[in-house]
Parts: sequence; structure tokens; C-alpha cells
Amino acid sequence: MTSPTVAVIRTESRLFARERLSLFWIVLFPSLLLVVLGVIPSFREDSADLGGRSLIDLYVPVTVLLSMIMAAIMTMPPTLTGYRESGVLRRLGTTPARPASILLGQVLVHAAAVAASSVIVIVLGRVVFGTPLPESLLGYVVAYALALAVSMGIGAAITAVSPNAKTGQVVGMVVFFPSMFTAGVYVPVEVFSGTVRDIVSLTPYGAASNALNDAAAGTFPALMDLAVMGGWTVVLYLIAVRAFRWE
Repeated sequence: MTSPTVAVIRTESRLFARERLSLFWIVLFPSLLLVVLGVIPSFREDSADLGGRSLIDLYVPVTVLLSMIMAAIMTMPPTLTGYRESGVLRRLGTTPARPASILLGQVLVHAAAVAASSVIVIVLGRVVFGTPLPESLLGYVVAYALALAVSMGIGAAITAVSPNAKTGQVVGMVVFFPSMFTAGVYVPVEVFSGTVRDIVSLTPYGAASNALNDAAAGTFPALMDLAVMGGWTVVLYLIAVRAFRWE
């Protein structure tokens, strides 16, 4: 017999598979951005200032983070706040499948979509633009896992503090653009220096960008960057747990 939680996860997976716009932004948009940047000749030129790497090499980890941002900030919170606003969570609370099952299902389907996007981006970077694969595989896996955890934490916190879908969209947009900046979407974090670099490195995506770039270059991520992501993850999930309401 299928457990209620498994049934809910399956249902959420089917519903998510029909959300073509969400799939586009999470899975395809990061790859398209990488291709657009990669056709710029100067982005493919190695630079001594970047440690012998090219800008497109730096943008592979950035587009990995972009997928996480899209999933955690732009698609997951509106779905969950919409469920709350329409009474889905309240009705589910009267069944054997607890409302927490939906939260778990949403996290899993979005994480799976992000993972698929990441594989596409890394393979695309390697095959089309010659970007080296991560040299520190263990470091990359650790940094990636923490980056995904803190991303889902951001999404959970936005959902928790947003009473309805409209508020969730507003809060999401407020968080979205700073996240894009600190992840290096506008300008790679590696280009920053001094106080700006220090401040950006204390943010979830700034630390994630540092960690992924270090691992890609063959160095195990700095413990400070891993600690920043871990600390933000704890804080964000505490906020989500304390502020979340099913009705």
C-alpha cells in the first residue's frame, strides 16, 4: 500500500511536470543564458586576472546558482502560498496525508529540477565551451549540497512569512534581485574586491559562488564559505518553522 506521503509526492511531481513555465525558468533558462554569454568572444578568452580562466568558466557555477534562485524564490513560494490561500493545506490537514507532505514534495520536485538543470549546464559548458569539469569533486558536491539547502531555506522562509500568494510574489521579488547580484549573475563574484567582496561573501549566494568556484578550480571550498551557508541554512529554517502557518 502506498503511504499518504508518497502519494502526495507523486501528485506534486505530476502537477509540477505540467508547469511548463516553471520548468523553463529552472531547467532551460540557465542553459540559454550560458549559451548567450558563451557566443561573446571576449567571454571565452582566458584571463590572467581570473587565474587563467575565462568569464564563461566563471559563469558555469553562476548559472547553477541561477537555477536554484529560480526554483527557491520564483516558483516554490507562490505555489505553497497559493495552496494556503485556496485552503488546500487546511483541507489536507484533515486527511492521513499531513500538510508537511506537500512541503516535502515541493522541496523534492524543485530540487530534482535544479539537479537536472545543473547537469545540463555543466555538460554544456564542457562540451560547447571547453569549461573544465570541477577539479575538486568532493568540494563541489559539498558546496552544491549546502547551496541547495540554503536555497530551499530561502524559499521556505519566504513562504512562511507570506500570508498569501500576492505577498509571496512581492517578498520574492524583493529577495530575487539581491540574490542575483550576490550570486554573480550580473557580475561574477570573482571580479569583486575589498569591502564589497567581503560583504557579498557573507550572503548565502555569495558564499555559494565562492565555494563552487574554488571547487571548480581544484581547491576544497574555504571553511568560512561553507560555514556561512550552513549558518544561513539554520537561521532560515528556524524562521520557516516558527513563522509557518498552514492556514
